[in-house]
Parts: sequence; structure tokens; C-alpha cells
Amino acid sequence: MDITQFILRHRLDDPRGLALLSGRYPEVNMPYALDQIAGWQAARDKLPSWAAVDGIVYPPRVSMEQCSSEAAAAYKAVVVSRLLSSLGGGEGGGDVSLSRETSLTDLTGGFGVDFSFLAPLFDRAVYVERDGALCEMAAHNMRCLGRDNVTVTHSDAESVLRSMEATTVVYMDPARRDSSGARTYAIGDCSPDVTLLLDELLARSLFVVLKLSPMLDWHKALCDLRHTVTQLHIVAVDGECKELLFVLARKPSLDGCVEVNCVDIRRSTGSRSVYAFSHCPDGARVEAAVPAQPCPSLDDVLDAGELDTPLYLCEPNATVMKAGCFDELSMSFGVSAVSPNSHLFLSLTRAEGFPGRVMSVRAVATMNRRLLRAALAGVERANITVRNFPLRAEELRRRLRLKDGGDTYIFATTTAAGSHVLLVCGRVP
Repeated sequence: MDITQFILRHRLDDPRGLALLSGRYPEVNMPYALDQIAGWQAARDKLPSWAAVDGIVYPPRVSMEQCSSEAAAAYKAVVVSRLLSSLGGGEGGGDVSLSRETSLTDLTGGFGVDFSFLAPLFDRAVYVERDGALCEMAAHNMRCLGRDNVTVTHSDAESVLRSMEATTVVYMDPARRDSSGARTYAIGDCSPDVTLLLDELLARSLFVVLKLSPMLDWHKALCDLRHTVTQLHIVAVDGECKELLFVLARKPSLDGCVEVNCVDIRRSTGSRSVYAFSHCPDGARVEAAVPAQPCPSLDDVLDAGELDTPLYLCEPNATVMKAGCFDELSMSFGVSAVSPNSHLFLSLTRAEGFPGRVMSVRAVATMNRRLLRAALAGVERANITVRNFPLRAEELRRRLRLKDGGDTYIFATTTAAGSHVLLVCGRVP
């Protein structure tokens, strides 16, 4: 049995179990086969269009874990497609001279997932990678995927940048690990350091698309990139913030404002929701809108002892939390913050289109036993979220003697007056 037959025959099996049987297959390069089996199994979930193509070669497990998901890569293609559409006739202008032929240069190719989704948008696409093994893998995989406009270059980003011709878009995903393998987050700690290449990058391209860690302070990144950023995309997949995508241009907008897009992608449904706002360099705070019918404060609700009117709780999604655009949310949707540090909002309406979860508030209670009994009457299971509250979710669950799950949602937080409260909520019908 050759190695290809072995991989196909066993690709649904547990790689750990196969490793124990390696002695039965002396003719098979077992480490390589196990990488391919584990890689294909991971790709079924993370890269389904790749998994559907026979012959794709997968890297070791760590590289598979670090590569972009198909959902995130497809969104990058949307962003870049819009950049190309903005060019109109395709003329570069300024000091960058471009023909009508469009080109992409990915200076940090890696496994090539992002590159494979961006390349079809261009007439020519160049993949650059300093790791020779990854170059061979990328060249093979691009042929399998039908990317026939691709050139693979075995070199480092700095060398290629110094000698390359003008290109439409440069894409970069700098390595976020130091020489000892520890994670890094700051732009200057990544390899290559984009801040040192910035002038040359923008002299040789119309746009630079830069993927960075979701842990990065994006406000500081705008300064580090010398205010060349025109767009920022904060991308979450299935509720988890995965990456920050910066679009740099030689001639940013005249007012210096950055278009910030909070993007929440759900793989199960294929849906993609985007909340956008403008971040301006003067740092001025947006004055929150006052709802037409001001929401009662939670302290007022506690004093009244009951809800006199329907009330909704709005919880921003992970990208909005990362953006920190809470005043903008209040302005856009007319919602009121529970307190300055809760990052939860109240509304008298269902706040249609709110970027996050909207729940119907059934009851509000303190930790007082009598109030808790009334608020949780008949509740045996609940999903608990803690925001600005002295107990962790599991500690609170034990104290309330509730099991996890069900259709009740409890948000534990602190009011503007300092009271510790529980909001008992249900899904909006």
C-alpha cells in the first residue's frame, strides 16, 4: 500500500490510534501520513473547500491551528474586492505607476490560505515565503486549487520588497512569535516589523492589507502605522475575535478618520453582520443619544420592586467589545448603558439590528434571598454571564444552585449606584 492509499483509507480514523499501529506499516512514512490525516480532518471544519479537493498537502498540526479559517479568508476577499472596485479605471496615481493589470504580492505567504482566496481577484499574484518547505507545499496546493495566475517565490519579505515592481495590493501577516516560540502582539515585535518597512510598502503599492493579532491595542496600532490606515476590520468567527485587519493607503482620507468595521461571522449559517463607525484622530468622544423614552435605571427598578414596562438587555458581540465603541452604540440605537463599566445596555424596544444579543428582561433582583426566590421561581437551569461583578460565573452558579443551560439567561453586573444585580432574561420571541 502506498502512502496516498494509506491516507485515503484511514483519513477518518483517529491519528493517535494510528500512531500506535505504525509498526504494521513499515513502508509508510507515518509522521507525514498522520500530518495529512489530521490536517484533512481539521480542514473539514476550518477549510471545507480545501478539504473537498483531492491532493491538497497539509502542514504539521501547529501550522494548521495558526492558519486562517475559510470564513475569515473569504471576508478578506470581500475587503480586497472592494478596494479594487474603488480604483475605477485602475490607474494608481501619485508616485505609484500601475497598468490596468492588477497584481497581488503576499510577502508572508505561510500555508497560503488567505493567498488562495485573494489570488483569483487579480491578474497576477505572487506568493513570497522564506520557508522552502512551505513554498513547495504552496506551489503544489495552488495547482490543486486551480490558481494558475500564481508565482511562488522562495525569499524573505524585505529582499522582495526592495526589488519588486509596483503592485496593486500588498498583503502581510507578520509572524507573531519570537525566536524562542513565545507569542508576540506588538507590531514592532512581529517578523517582519512592518513599521520599518512602511515607507517602502506604500511607495510600491496602492494598498497594504495587514493582518494582526486580536490582542493588539488598535488605537496604538494606528499611531504605530503613522496614521496611514483608512480601514480597520475587527473580525470574529463564531463569537470569537480572531484578527484585526488594517487597510493602509498612501493617501488616507482628508479628515484622517478611519472606517472601523466590527464583523461577526457565523459559519453554521454563513451569515455575516457588520457594524461600522468612524474613528477620528482628534479623540473626541461621541455624545450619546438620549432615547425618546429614557430607560429606567436598574436602581429605579429595584426601588419599584417590579418592571412597569417591557425592558430589553443588549449585549454587544466580541468585535464591538474589542472596538470599545460604546458611545457610538448608544448614539446609533438609542440604548442606555447599565453602568460605565458593565458594557451592557438597556432598551425599551427590541433594538433591531443591534450588533450582539438582545434579551427580554423578565426580572431584576439583588442577591437578597427573598428577591432571588421570586426572580428565579421555577428556574432550574440558566446560562450565566458576569460583567463587572464580584463573583465568577461558576461561583455564582453554585450559590444560586442552578445547572448550566436551558432557556434562561442571567446577567450579573453592578449598577451605576454600586448595587450588585442579576438580570433574569429570556430570548426575544
